[in-house]
Amino acid sequence: MKLFYSPTSPFVRKVVIAAEIRGLLSQIERLSSNPHVSPPDLLSVNPLSKIPCLVTGDGVSLFDSPLICEYLDSLGDAPPLFPDHGGPRWIALKQQALGDGMMDAAVLARMESVRPEEETRAQVILRQKAVVTRGLAALEESPPEIGHPTIGTVTVACALGYLDFRFAADDWRAGHPRLAHWLEAFAAAVPSFAETVPPA
Repeated sequence: MKLFYSPTSPFVRKVVIAAEIRGLLSQIERLSSNPHVSPPDLLSVNPLSKIPCLVTGDGVSLFDSPLICEYLDSLGDAPPLFPDHGGPRWIALKQQALGDGMMDAAVLARMESVRPEEETRAQVILRQKAVVTRGLAALEESPPEIGHPTIGTVTVACALGYLDFRFAADDWRAGHPRLAHWLEAFAAAVPSFAETVPPA
């Protein structure tokens, strides 16, 4: 396995600790990466240009620390980090969401505090929109399956819906016909998608 990382990322630290607890750390090659400059080697496995990103032994790239940690928890025979059911599972997932939210906020606060003065708000927006553009391209290349909803398809649909709500002028559908078709099918199959459209 290969882990794209930075030693200063709290999300990378979380993954490394999870790997150590699961007895897997020796199986992971660490590749130092600066996601802020969108290096080609990272972009080739993660269109969001974010760390941590784990490439499995099968060559599948996993990004976002909750996903990576859950994958690591599926390997080996150490006691699980993710309780499998009931109250303990929901408590652990809630604690993870709380900790991740705190780390998100702290990292964003840090990034703003060290942002060069010459970097304008417009440049920051362009950089974030580039992340969205790469995500759209990845989804267009391999759209989700049309079938029973999963947490993954619900999340992708909500992301696309948010683009419609806040960035309608960008018209993401124009360059992503397969993804647009998928969203239409998802919306037809999941009535609550239409029922939860934000008010204009």
